[in-house]
Amino acid sequence: MKAANQPIKFQQVSPGDWETVDADVIVESPVSLTVNGEVWLTFMCTPVDLEAMAIGFLYNEGVIQTMEEVADVRLCETGDNVDVWLHYSVEKPSFWRRTSGCTGGVTSVEKDEIEKPITNGGVLSAESVGKLINQLFESQDLYRTSGGVHTSAITDGRDVWVVAEDIGRHNTLDKLAGKCLMQGVQLSRKIILTTGRISSEMMQKSSRLKASIVISRTSPSSLSIELAQKWGITLIGYARRTRFNIYTHPERIVLSKESYAAEKEPIFT
Repeated sequence: MKAANQPIKFQQVSPGDWETVDADVIVESPVSLTVNGEVWLTFMCTPVDLEAMAIGFLYNEGVIQTMEEVADVRLCETGDNVDVWLHYSVEKPSFWRRTSGCTGGVTSVEKDEIEKPITNGGVLSAESVGKLINQLFESQDLYRTSGGVHTSAITDGRDVWVVAEDIGRHNTLDKLAGKCLMQGVQLSRKIILTTGRISSEMMQKSSRLKASIVISRTSPSSLSIELAQKWGITLIGYARRTRFNIYTHPERIVLSKESYAAEKEPIFT
């Protein structure tokens, strides 16, 4: 098993001086995915939660639906390949479309293949958005150690249930999906929190995870806004403790104290 970070020395420069500093840096490593004995692709990722990333990637790509379809998943001793064996044969995608994901994300899913739009998903108070972002920051274990890593989480609007960290923001959503499947996490309402920019690929994975609300610390892309609108997802960007931007489906965010009562007992479809 490879470490998620490694020690380094660097020169820190300040006005009129510099000093040698001991620190940690996040690891970026190639890890291959092998399905039923055939190599499918190579991830560039942080080498933690690799089994979850492999399972989550296959789920987000629509290859599997549940863990019952998985016969075995194991990380090789050298830590550079994850073997996934399914209970049935599956054809390797004939092409991988390069996405805008950092470290080179890929997908074989076209944006028109996503399931039906989310039509409800409950409501969330504006005050809760800031609280959830704070919870996300408190969950950043690797970031506090070395920096240079994205963090994403799944919450029901009150508690954070699953957290994933990786140098690639798209990898964090694959890890979230894998952890949910492997740990049997089932929530009536799913809200995704992330430190990463929301690209079309991030929105695609969020839709696959059936998230009704996606909250990011930073910006969405034009295509992600278009897709969020089409798929019925409330997309929030530049989220801070007291300020944020709502790009799509603002009806899920309530401002008044009176309407906040609706969040106590949200209605789901």
